[in-house]
Amino acid sequence: MNRHRALLVESFEAAVGAADARRILGAHLPPERPRRVLVVGAGKAAAAMAYAVEQAWADQPLEGIVITRYGHGVPTASIEVVLAGHPVPDAAGESAARRILAEVAKLTAKDLLIVLISGGGSSLMTLPAAGLSIEDVMALNRELLR
Repeated sequence: MNRHRALLVESFEAAVGAADARRILGAHLPPERPRRVLVVGAGKAAAAMAYAVEQAWADQPLEGIVITRYGHGVPTASIEVVLAGHPVPDAAGESAARRILAEVAKLTAKDLLIVLISGGGSSLMTLPAAGLSIEDVMALNRELLR
């Protein structure tokens, strides 16, 4: 039985490792690096992915904002990590989403935008439709979760 358990644990660790942003993200970044790189994103793995971009491009000036769930923050050097509500959106996520839109609006054709999205991104980067407040969205989300 120990042999089977060891195989299962080894298989699990291999699967988790294969999905670790710190291990795999760098290989998927474009080879050409423009002068300005803006990194934005949302999801439970957004901070880990932002950290992975910073590690892969340690010599590249980066800027950006990612939104992740409370308790999922990872220290980053130049990409801001905002903690927000999940699965129920909150004002912190709404504010960060508005800031992301404002930064993306400033991009030019010469800039590079890297967007990092993982599970939970739709809750974490929520902007209410016109005529709705974040409180409306929160209440609706709570009802849907019930």
